[in-house]
Amino acid sequence: MKLQYDASGLAWWKTSIIYQVYPRSFKDSDGDGVGDLRGITQKLDYLADLGIGAIWISPFFTSPMRDFGYDISNYTEVDSMFGTMEDFDTLLKEAKQRGLKIILDFVPNHTSNESVWFQESRKGPNNSYSDYYIWEDGVTLPNGSLGPPNNWLSVFGGSAWEFDHARGQYYYHAFLKSQADLNFNDPNVKQEMKNVLRFWLDKGVSGFRLDALKFLFESENATLNEVLLPNQYEWYEDDTHNLTTSFPQISDVIKDWRSLLDDYASRDKEPKFLAEESYALTTEMRNAHYKAGAMPFNFALLDMNSTCGGLCVKQLINKGLYGLEDDAWPNFQVGNHDNSRVASRVGNMKSGAVTMLLLTLPGTPTCYYGDEIGMTDVFYSFKETQDPAGLNFGEDGYKNRSRDPERSPMQWSRTRNAGFSTGIPWLHVERNFTLTNVEEQAEDPNSMLNLFRSLAKIRQYPSFQNSKLHFAVTNDNIVSYVRMAKGWTKYLVMINFGSSGSTDDYSQDPVSSTSGKIVAKTNNFNSTDIEIGHTISLVDVTLQPGQGLVVKVFFQDS
Repeated sequence: MKLQYDASGLAWWKTSIIYQVYPRSFKDSDGDGVGDLRGITQKLDYLADLGIGAIWISPFFTSPMRDFGYDISNYTEVDSMFGTMEDFDTLLKEAKQRGLKIILDFVPNHTSNESVWFQESRKGPNNSYSDYYIWEDGVTLPNGSLGPPNNWLSVFGGSAWEFDHARGQYYYHAFLKSQADLNFNDPNVKQEMKNVLRFWLDKGVSGFRLDALKFLFESENATLNEVLLPNQYEWYEDDTHNLTTSFPQISDVIKDWRSLLDDYASRDKEPKFLAEESYALTTEMRNAHYKAGAMPFNFALLDMNSTCGGLCVKQLINKGLYGLEDDAWPNFQVGNHDNSRVASRVGNMKSGAVTMLLLTLPGTPTCYYGDEIGMTDVFYSFKETQDPAGLNFGEDGYKNRSRDPERSPMQWSRTRNAGFSTGIPWLHVERNFTLTNVEEQAEDPNSMLNLFRSLAKIRQYPSFQNSKLHFAVTNDNIVSYVRMAKGWTKYLVMINFGSSGSTDDYSQDPVSSTSGKIVAKTNNFNSTDIEIGHTISLVDVTLQPGQGLVVKVFFQDS
C-alpha cells in the first residue's frame, strides 16, 4: 500500500504550516508558572482553528534545565516540570483527532552531564560508556599547570573543554559545560540515538527537528588549534570553525535516521518529517543534507529588520532559494526560540506584512508561537534573566546574548498574566498584553490573528502548493511575486516593506493582466476601496509602508 498523500500528491509536511511551541512559555495548566503538556492540549482547538498542520514542540524531556531542556538527561522520559508520559500520550491522541501532527525536538549532539551515560563515562576508559563522550588529556602549560588540549571555544563563551576530576581528563562541550558532547564516532552512541527515535516513533510522532546538527562531529586530532580572534570569549563566524562544525560525516548519520523514518512511514502509511537546525551551511552541504533526507531550516529571513525594504527582502528570499536542486523542497521561517521576535525586528507596522510574506512564499513555513498576534520581545533586567546564554556574558553583555526576550509567556487574554498562568510566570509577560492577545484579536476581523487564519486557508490553493515563485515589481519599497500552478488561478502578492508609499504598475509580465480580486489584505488599510472581494486595477496600485495584498489575477484574453 502506498503512503498517504493529499490531493496535490505532496507529503503532508509540504502543504502544512509548522507551528513551534516553546512549552514552558505556551500555557500553564497547573499554576506553577511554567507551561506544560496539558497546557498545549488545552489549546489544541485554537491551533487547529489557526490553520496549521503540525506542532513542533521544544524539549520537554527529563533535564536539570541548565539550558531549559536542551540539556537532556533522559531522552525517553517526560520531565515532571512538563507533566507525565500519560500527558504526552493524551496530547498526541487529541492532536491527531484534530488532524494535527506532532514533531519533536531531537537533541543528538550532547546530553546533560548529569545523565547516566555521562556519569558512567566519567568512571574511566574501560567501561561500556567510556567512549560515549569526547575525552582528552590536558597539556602542560609554560607555567607548569595543566590546561585544555586545544583552544576550541564554546558557543556560550570561554573554552569548550572542562576538566573532570573523576576521570582525570577534559571533556568537550560545544555549548555549556553542563552539556557534554556525544562522540558520534562511537557506534554505540549512534545506536542509542536510533533507539531514542524508535521510542517516539512507536508512540506515534510524525517527525523530528534536529537541534545543533552541524556540531555532531569534531576533528579527532585534538592537538590542532583553530584560528582565534583577539577576544577569545566571543563566538565568531560559524564557517571558520573547520575543526568543530559541518563535517561531511553528518550526511551519513542523516541517511541512517532517514532510513529508519522511512521504515516507520511504510508501516504507518504516513510520510515522516525530518528537519535540521544548521546555521551558515554552504550551498553544497545544504544540498547534501537534503539528499541525505533532512530539510535544513532556512534562516535567511531572520536577517529582516526595519530598514529592509523591497529589494532587501527579495535578496533574502533569493538567498533562501539559491542553489536548491529541483527535489529540495524550500522552507522559510522568520523567528524561533533563539532569535529576536520579528515584530521587534521590523516594527509593529510591518509585522502583518511579514506574516503575509511567510505564508505566501514557496515551500513549508515555520512560525513561532505568538508571532500570529504580533508579540514582541520583552525586556528583562539582568536580575530577571533566566537564560544561561545571557548570564554567561555578565551584566555588560547579557542584553545581546540572552534569549529570554523572545521566550516570554504566550498572551492569551487581557486577564492576569495574559491568561498564561494563575501563578507567578517564570518570566513576566509583556505589558502590552491587554491589547495584544488572542482573545481580543479573535473578535477583530482586521486583526493579525485573522490575517494569519485567512492566509493559512489561501496557502491550500493549488497555486501555492509548489516550490516556485516569479518576481513581479520590486524596488526600494515593494517586493511582489506571482504564485501559480499549471491549469490553476494565478495569484499576485504585493507588499511594501519600505519607508514611503509606492504606486506601481503590476500589469506586466509575469502578471499579464490589468485587474484582479483582493483575497487577503494586511490589517492597516483605511480606504473602503481596499476590501476583500473587491476588484482592483493592477495598473496603478498604491501601497503604504507595511501594507500588503494578495490578489486573484483575472485571466486576460490577449
